[in-house]
Amino acid sequence: MFGLNEYFTFEQLWSPMFLFGVIAVVILYFYLIGPWREKHFPQEPTATTLQKMLFIGAALLFYLAQGGPLSLMGHLTFTYHMVNMAISYLIVPPMVLLALPAFLWRRMFGAPFWKKLSFLMHPISTLVLFNMLFSLYHVPLIHDYVMTNFTVHRLYYAALFITSFMMWWQVACPVPEWSKLTDLKRMAYVFANGVLLTPACALIIFSPGDLYATYNDPEVWVKAMGYCISGDTSYLLTQYGGPEFFNLVGSENDQQLGGIVMKLVQELMYGLILAYIFKQWFKREHTEDDDLPNPNPNPGAV
Repeated sequence: MFGLNEYFTFEQLWSPMFLFGVIAVVILYFYLIGPWREKHFPQEPTATTLQKMLFIGAALLFYLAQGGPLSLMGHLTFTYHMVNMAISYLIVPPMVLLALPAFLWRRMFGAPFWKKLSFLMHPISTLVLFNMLFSLYHVPLIHDYVMTNFTVHRLYYAALFITSFMMWWQVACPVPEWSKLTDLKRMAYVFANGVLLTPACALIIFSPGDLYATYNDPEVWVKAMGYCISGDTSYLLTQYGGPEFFNLVGSENDQQLGGIVMKLVQELMYGLILAYIFKQWFKREHTEDDDLPNPNPNPGAV
């Protein structure tokens, strides 16, 4: 892919074990909405074709961003790193939320135990948690530390993934009776998310120099590559010299392009969601107006 098969093995590019795990999750999804639903929740409607397509699409995108070629490319250039971040935390979560039928969410989170943690699902809490973790991650020292310490890397990415679902839950809540925000408040929530994400993107786009050693310091880069390549990665320095071998636009331009990509994807996703919410709100308002009784049922009468 993109000529990388000349430099890396099939296993390094495609992460077969990660792919098998994603396939297993897709199989589980179809079991839950099929035979399991028919046995335990026969009264519940099955998933629609759109929901099935959303889940398969989300699984494919997540695999590419976190285990497939895009994941490796995200360790070669900052631009692809930001593409992966956008896919993983701005695109995949709302797709999954909308793909799972409401009865599955009720089954997973309907137990009394979860009520003890309900304070974490307050809209302000989810808004602050996700944007704080995302912004802190892009502080250069924190970013380079996370990228070169693999246990921290996995834990931080897991926290970002969970909090991204918590944030998107407020906007695309799949269980109607659990929704905490009106349509107008959801639109304001989406707008607030866009505002809070802007400083991190601006820092990256308008910085006058290289921010991240992961993408311009060969010693740091080769250590970070250990997340994608097992064993001793020092041979990368001998063969390629450093990340600049794979970077066609220069590290500073690559960094700025990455920030622009993240901002554009954010604006696109939030714009689509705003349009979706507005459409729902407009339709609901007009439906309610149509249901109101006519004060003059016989307008021709005198």
